[in-house]
Amino acid sequence: MKKSIGLFFGTFNPIHLGHLAIANHIAEFGPVDEVWMVVTPHNPHKKKKTLLPDYDRLEMVELATANYDKIKPSAIEFGLPQPNYTINTLVHLEEKHKHYDFHLIMGEDNLQSFPKWKNSEVILERFKILVYPRIYDLKKEAKLKDHPKVTFIKAPIMEISSTFIRQCLKEEKEIRPLLAPEVFKYIDKLGLYQ
Repeated sequence: MKKSIGLFFGTFNPIHLGHLAIANHIAEFGPVDEVWMVVTPHNPHKKKKTLLPDYDRLEMVELATANYDKIKPSAIEFGLPQPNYTINTLVHLEEKHKHYDFHLIMGEDNLQSFPKWKNSEVILERFKILVYPRIYDLKKEAKLKDHPKVTFIKAPIMEISSTFIRQCLKEEKEIRPLLAPEVFKYIDKLGLYQ
């Protein structure tokens, strides 16, 4: 039987406890054996100037996931053309790991915009999508809600954002409860997001 991998894509700028809680919940209670945290060098929908260097973000993901057997960091997109389109990464992973079955993990808010993604119909045809709940503005039911390849995971709703953490760091607010201790130490030592 093929090993099942959930792919949790993100810039992880920085990775926070919300990311870890969702990844762990899906790894423990979802239909996958492992969750890979895929660090995206350049999301086509985000401005690159707000991002820390790729390897700093990867290092934080490695630090945050080190104690979790079922959650692994992945730098697979670092060697692929940029900006990174999910379809290209999925096809690359499928070719590289023929013995794995890949699931795409996304927030409910991303399911809304999913039909606008590059080759979204191909993704839906070839991969299963695991959706975790989100609270977001203008919430309306996604058209794909009842698609046979889409599964909603009853994960805890985590409304922590990397944007909020970066802002707090800039304002020198106490944010240690929102980050893995090793990630906070790394940010603090290098004076990141100041």
